[in-house]
Amino acid sequence: MAIKYFAYGSNLDLPQMKRRCPSSKLISKGSLSGYRLTFNRFSSGWGGGVADVIQEQASNNDYQGLKKTLMSVIGQHFRPEFINRIDETVVFHPLAQEHIKNIAQIQLLRLEQRLLDNGFKLELTEAALDKIAEAGFDPVFGARPLKRAIQQTIENPLAQTLLSGDFKSGSVFVVDCQQNEIVIKVQ
Repeated sequence: MAIKYFAYGSNLDLPQMKRRCPSSKLISKGSLSGYRLTFNRFSSGWGGGVADVIQEQASNNDYQGLKKTLMSVIGQHFRPEFINRIDETVVFHPLAQEHIKNIAQIQLLRLEQRLLDNGFKLELTEAALDKIAEAGFDPVFGARPLKRAIQQTIENPLAQTLLSGDFKSGSVFVVDCQQNEIVIKVQ
C-alpha cells in the first residue's frame, strides 16, 4: 500500500482526497522543515527473485555482496533524484535461528505476564521453545512468521482452554513438545 502525502494549503478537497486515497496523510505547514531528521525504513518486499539472492548471499555471510545487490535493486526501483537524498543506507544482517529463539523468548514472556495478570502461570520447556523457534523461522521473512506460530500453537489453544472455564486461578499451563507437536498440560 502506498501512502501519499499532500501539503496543507494546496487547494485540495480533503474529503475527496480521503475517498480517493484512504491511506493519504496531510502535511501541515512547516512540518517539512523537520523532515531532514526523519528516519525512513525500506523493507525487502520487491520480489522478482531478489529474496532468493538475498537468502543465498546471507547464507554465505557475504555482507558486501548482499549490500551491492540491494543497492542495485534500489537503483532499479527509485529515481536517482530520490536515491541522492538518502544520506545513509544500512543493510541489516538476516536473522539466524538463534535470534528467532531469543525473540520467541521475549514474546512468550509477554504472554506469561498477561497470564500472570489473570492469575495463571505459564511454563515453557526448552523443547517447546526450540519447536516454536523452528516453526517461526524463515530466513527471507525474518521474525514475521514467529508471531503467527506463537498464536497458532500456544495462544489460540490456551484461549480455548481458558474459555472452557474449567480452571481455577493459580493453574499452571506447561507448554512442551512431544512427538514434534506442541502440547499444553495443566497442573
